[in-house]
Amino acid sequence: GKIVLPADDMGSGETLQGVFYFDFDQAIVRRTGHEELNKHAGVLSADRFLRVRLEGHADERGTREYNLALGERRANAVRAYLVAQGAARTQIEVISYGEEKPANNGHSESSWAENRRVEIVYR
Repeated sequence: GKIVLPADDMGSGETLQGVFYFDFDQAIVRRTGHEELNKHAGVLSADRFLRVRLEGHADERGTREYNLALGERRANAVRAYLVAQGAARTQIEVISYGEEKPANNGHSESSWAENRRVEIVYR
């Protein structure tokens, strides 16, 4: 998923990656996502009126309760990263859907990998 930010006075809006993936049973932001998350943090720190919702997700393995907690840990990890890079904590809402909203309904590792994610939604 890509996010197109509104155009500013300087020209067209920037397109940013909107989905960040996680390893199995992990809530550690992958290094491969750092560059894009740095861009999100820059956008947020430049406009303190902007708000985002971080939606944490998990694959179907594990209990519903465990996956809700895991999705929340993932979203909180992204929030901590964004705040460390200059975004304000008050700009960021965290929610977890656990396994309830899969991106891929399959039952294989490749499907599960798509479901272990945090989505950034600008509001």
